[in-house]
Amino acid sequence: MTEDVHAAWLPDRVLAPLGRGGAALLAPDLEDGPVLGAVRAELERAAAAHGGRITTWSPGHAVPDVVLATPAGLADLRHPAAEGAAAGAADLSDEGCRVVAAGGATVVCARTATGLLRGLFAVVRAGARPGARAAGAEDVRVAVHEPDAPWRVLDHWDNLVEHPVMGVVERGYAGASLFWADGRVREDLSRVRDYARLLASTDVNAVGLNNVNVHAVEARLLMDGLDDVVRLADVFRPYGIRVLLSVSFAAPVTVGGMDTSDPLDEGVRRWWADRAAQVWARIPDFGGFVVKADSEGQPGPFAYGRTHADGANALARAVAPHGGTVFWRAFVYDHHQDWRDRSTDRARAAHDHFAPLDGDFDDAVVLQVKHGPMDFQVREPLSPVVAAMPRTRLAVELQVTQEYTGQQQHVCYLGVPWSEVLGWLPWGDGGASVADVVAGRGPGGCAAGLVAVSNVGRDDFWTGHPLAQANLYAFGRLAAEPRLDPLEVLHEWISLTFGDDADVVATVHALMDDSWRTYEDCTAPLGVGFMVRPGHHYGPDVDGYEYTPWGTYHFADRDGIGVDRTRATGTGFTGQYPPPWRDVYESLSDCPDELLLFFHHVPYEHRLADGTTVVQHVYDTHFRGAERVEEMVAAWEDAAGRVEPDVHARVRERLAEQLRSAREWRDQVNTYFWRKSGVPDAHGRTIH
Repeated sequence: MTEDVHAAWLPDRVLAPLGRGGAALLAPDLEDGPVLGAVRAELERAAAAHGGRITTWSPGHAVPDVVLATPAGLADLRHPAAEGAAAGAADLSDEGCRVVAAGGATVVCARTATGLLRGLFAVVRAGARPGARAAGAEDVRVAVHEPDAPWRVLDHWDNLVEHPVMGVVERGYAGASLFWADGRVREDLSRVRDYARLLASTDVNAVGLNNVNVHAVEARLLMDGLDDVVRLADVFRPYGIRVLLSVSFAAPVTVGGMDTSDPLDEGVRRWWADRAAQVWARIPDFGGFVVKADSEGQPGPFAYGRTHADGANALARAVAPHGGTVFWRAFVYDHHQDWRDRSTDRARAAHDHFAPLDGDFDDAVVLQVKHGPMDFQVREPLSPVVAAMPRTRLAVELQVTQEYTGQQQHVCYLGVPWSEVLGWLPWGDGGASVADVVAGRGPGGCAAGLVAVSNVGRDDFWTGHPLAQANLYAFGRLAAEPRLDPLEVLHEWISLTFGDDADVVATVHALMDDSWRTYEDCTAPLGVGFMVRPGHHYGPDVDGYEYTPWGTYHFADRDGIGVDRTRATGTGFTGQYPPPWRDVYESLSDCPDELLLFFHHVPYEHRLADGTTVVQHVYDTHFRGAERVEEMVAAWEDAAGRVEPDVHARVRERLAEQLRSAREWRDQVNTYFWRKSGVPDAHGRTIH
């Protein structure tokens, strides 16, 4: 790891399972390329850190403690771990591996160098699990690691030059871009190499290099900036990670000198085909393009009277011959909405625009759909688009960077809500889950994966808040294995990052396990969303967006609060869901309380399932949230002296801000609803 940069979850300490004894790499049938070189480098690093050795095994010699091998490499190794690892190896994917611990040895078997790299990090992670121990003579432990979906992508909203409003990294809370400075790729890419290693250890396999809002300088990465993209691809390649490039739909005009970007124009199609050929000639394993079109001012096919399928397919036919993919974002809505018009509903927009196009997209297109219908709020229902397009490859998009969840000033572990999203059943009990849909096990059998917006920068702790590293870690782990318990994933990260001091592990769990629900308690209640300061989205402003064109309203008045999205009396949004959810959300009595205000406008004294009124719930949760943050502050103080001083100091600083902010949220939200409703707090607490 680069000097003076926090090692995150890969300090040399955690390499002990690989480096404290003998280790062998047996892959005679693999070309000695960059990924195999990374595997060898990890073994050498582990051996140097822990006094082990790299061995060249041959028949008749003792089996090393750790063996990384292809099936051909295990052909002559007579050992129960080797035999167990080789069994079924022919069925592994290019990224899959079998890990077997038996008879005092651990054997990883994979068909490819990428599979061996994934297996190597699986051994490291296993050492951090509860009760982890070396395999004894009588033990046999088998784990098969097959990524659930083909794409696990981190998009970086990095600008090559500082944007006057959004800065160097749009929605970035951890310093400058890892990749770019002053319009070019950085000369020193050592931190990018370290970052690639971190991502590989969680099973991320692709990275978007630049902002989906493509500005003038970024647009030239397709042209004279391609050398910079090549350099970054070279750094990520050894870790089995492909790179993607965000491109502008208008590129044929803005950088190609044409007079149109009409996707049905033959000249435009030839231009994209020529550009794609030139990119893949330089980067044969290039992943493809990311496109934000007809959204928040970005150009798109609507300007030519074309559909989004027309636009996406024009690019798809350019990249398909090279094995590439077009990630086309479905975040399309009217951001010039009249706040007086209650019939226009931003939540409906993605479904209205894209569901009629199901089956019209080429196979090389992945439609990238935000997990909720609004914008990464602390609580939203699942986007109905996920269930509406079975003949389209869909990737569900998450947000690791904490735009609406505390901006890495607040502790907010997002593995828990992500796990809920992935496990949600759009068609009810017995139907496919969201994880099934993106892995190709849904009704249409179209596989894509998960995408998330990265939260890293050049901050010494990578994510600004050291505890926000857990969200980066959890995304990769859950993208690859969505059925994992998110709290077990958190435990993995804590143990890898902080070691095995039981008191420290317990303290970090105490801060993080329920931190998402604590943040929800402090902020917008019952799924209503937003209530943040416009523009930067940090801190409370209950009416901040209420009379703006952005379509993010709560409609609080003297009688009640919430958005009527029912078919009977509201915007009809509930009708975009399949049964049973269309009826569950339509019904005031059946709608889950946590989403009540997303779907219904109700009186302040409407009673929730526990008998509490809506307004009393607002008061209780906001007092409770601030109290819970006070407990978090005290718990972290008790960890002083048992955690690295710089880590402790940074977390203490962030917790102090979180407590200040939680109190501000409490006072502003409670005061707003007391003044609006005229209903006092049943417990007589101070409301201003």
